[in-house]
Amino acid sequence: MATDSRDIEKVTTRKVFWRLIPYLFILYVISYLDRANLGYAALAMNSELALTAEAFGFAGGIFFIGYFLFEVPSNVALQKYGSRLWISRILITWGIIATLTGFVQSATQLYILRFLLGVAEAGFFPGIIIYLTYWFRTKEQATTVAYFTAAIPASYLLGAPLSTWIMDNVAGFGLSGWRWMLLLEGLPAVIAGIFNYFYMTDRPEKAKWLKPEEREWLVRELAADHANRKNVKHLGLWQAISNPKVLFLSLIYFVYQVGNLGIGLWMPQIVKGFGDDFSHFQVGVITMIPYAVATFAMVLWSRNSDRTGERQKHTAIPLLIAGLALATTGLTHNPIYAVALISIALSGIYAFKSPFWSLPGLFLTRSTAAVSIAAINSIGNLGGFAGPYAMGAIKTWTGSAFGGLLLLSGLLFLSFLMTWFMRFPAPAREGTEGPTPDGQHNIARN
Repeated sequence: MATDSRDIEKVTTRKVFWRLIPYLFILYVISYLDRANLGYAALAMNSELALTAEAFGFAGGIFFIGYFLFEVPSNVALQKYGSRLWISRILITWGIIATLTGFVQSATQLYILRFLLGVAEAGFFPGIIIYLTYWFRTKEQATTVAYFTAAIPASYLLGAPLSTWIMDNVAGFGLSGWRWMLLLEGLPAVIAGIFNYFYMTDRPEKAKWLKPEEREWLVRELAADHANRKNVKHLGLWQAISNPKVLFLSLIYFVYQVGNLGIGLWMPQIVKGFGDDFSHFQVGVITMIPYAVATFAMVLWSRNSDRTGERQKHTAIPLLIAGLALATTGLTHNPIYAVALISIALSGIYAFKSPFWSLPGLFLTRSTAAVSIAAINSIGNLGGFAGPYAMGAIKTWTGSAFGGLLLLSGLLFLSFLMTWFMRFPAPAREGTEGPTPDGQHNIARN
């Protein structure tokens, strides 16, 4: 019987993984292409639209104002209407807006569409994070989230050569290369939104692609996993948003995002500064290197977090490494050293993500965490406005992006200190000191 149970576990978890993770990975790659390709467009767009460095920073950052305003309402709607319908809506609307961005004729039009893109995409990331908790047990979640969020550096790996190749080689109908790039990279989201409506399954109970015994095992395991968690609270909507720990995590994520997104949006122009004779495609190829390293480091670090069951230090330490590497980057102008240091910095930045999103489950129930994760992501992503804008302002003032890197490194170090010294509930014990199924001593985790 035990052997049968292990066989069902092995087969079911493999089926769920391969059904969900590669697909969600692709969706997130599409998401980040549409969000980050503005950095590559800037190589030609800024001169065509007469954008200053500060104006470009504002255009990159205003996306997150729309994101902030509609993140929590979008996640509440996802809870009400179901993941399948709401994720499809998100994909289709952001794809349409991303495509329209290729036709802007002024800075004002660019600002408006980037704001609307944030509105359309709001709720996607936290919605998927919660969706994964419906399908995977606690002990698998950091690694699972890592495979999903590995789409972020992977989107830069794909986007760097793809975006710059389109810019250099596609033209016609009066549209320059950067316009074609925005247009062509926006269309996949619309197609994916239509496909998603027929492919995504809301809950394990509805998974017709699992055998009845596999479906029953998964539902039972997830229920037992959820019941095992102690020291968690169920809060109402407002309490979930205003909980002091939630607000503190939001502040950590805000400071982190200032550094993270400030680097990401400006990376192509930083690399371009290494050599004025670089083509757009060469800039894209060089930009791939740090993201390749970061993808590998992110998955390894998250697997170690799941193996040990430890979350807080696995969240904090990468921030320290990223801050130190970024500060050193700001002090060197050697291209080889700079790319190596940026690779280390991005490795720390992306290794932070998966353990961090496990932290709300240390003290909140899953239903409460759904709203809280949306609030953390929403407030934190305001850093996505502050980071690019700050980098643009500093570049305008100093004539170099490297001064901004020193500022961003200091913010990453601050977020390290905040994470390291944050307090979470002590492990709860129930008469024994034996471990729970996730290998910990009854520590509640999402």
